[in-house]
Amino acid sequence: MSSRLVSALVGPDADGQRLDAFLARVEGMPSRSACAKLIEAGAVTINSTLATSKSEAVCLGDRIEATVPEVEAEGGPLAPNPEIDLDIRFEDDHLIVLSKQAGLVCHPSPGHVDDTLANALVAHCGYGHLGMLQGEDRPGIVHRLDMDTSGLMVAAKDDEVQKALQDLIRLRVLDRRYITLVHGYVAPDEGTITTGIARSTRDRLKMAVSDDPMAREAITTFRTLERFEAGRFDDGFSLLECHLYTGRTHQIRVHMRHIGHPCVGDQLYGRGDDRANRGLRRQFLHSWSIRFDHPITGELIERTDILPSDLRAVLESMQDASMGRTEAGEKICPRLVG
Repeated sequence: MSSRLVSALVGPDADGQRLDAFLARVEGMPSRSACAKLIEAGAVTINSTLATSKSEAVCLGDRIEATVPEVEAEGGPLAPNPEIDLDIRFEDDHLIVLSKQAGLVCHPSPGHVDDTLANALVAHCGYGHLGMLQGEDRPGIVHRLDMDTSGLMVAAKDDEVQKALQDLIRLRVLDRRYITLVHGYVAPDEGTITTGIARSTRDRLKMAVSDDPMAREAITTFRTLERFEAGRFDDGFSLLECHLYTGRTHQIRVHMRHIGHPCVGDQLYGRGDDRANRGLRRQFLHSWSIRFDHPITGELIERTDILPSDLRAVLESMQDASMGRTEAGEKICPRLVG
């Protein structure tokens, strides 16, 4: 296998930086995790002396040289699909924050082979620049949104960042907030729902609240933003902001059904009446806010995303029935429509 020599001089901005982090920022070098492997393999020198640790600090004036193998473009089981638009809100060498459109599946599943977010990420980044901890059929995926849930999510460009982001989720410090419109009058201005969630024993397509010892803990807090009076064909509605502390499959949808306020338009857990659903054919659920400390740079990454047009249209059609916004709603609702 052929190789190439990459040489770089440490400047003032990089003085004291970790060796692997410095190398990853050099033009022509691979990801940080790949740079770490080169160091471990004895392919990196500092001032002609073999580097032995990826965490070694480089100093101003050091000359760093790396022997980088020339490899063919990495492939994998997924076909890249450049026809799928990626609505990217933040991107650097380590991760992507994007807004997923409703109707897009995150990774291949029965009936969805090459039309998923994963296919789009492969087309955008290439297999060699996506985290693979979830498997080669889920490149870059850190957490998922249901097919018909829209909004913000994060993808990782290497294994190290993917694991760090998943750790942030496990430690409950990657802040994810969703907007949902639910059936009925939610009386409290805020609340917490804590249950176990497991696969339904009656319908394998569904998840359900469960006290089975094998059920996984699920915690959702919510704030009521606005309430709407009951009409001829409904029992009123409430607009909520939900904060996920865990990331179980269908968590918000299951929890809303559990408290007797299913998401409007939810075809799996909700009500089938088209009029009561205000004509909406997908769940009114949107990931509107995400906030976390970048695992590599330490930068605070904070993005918000307005409601897509179909969800905005539902709210606009209900304004005559509004009973007013809560204090939280006065702050958040104007940001949801731009």
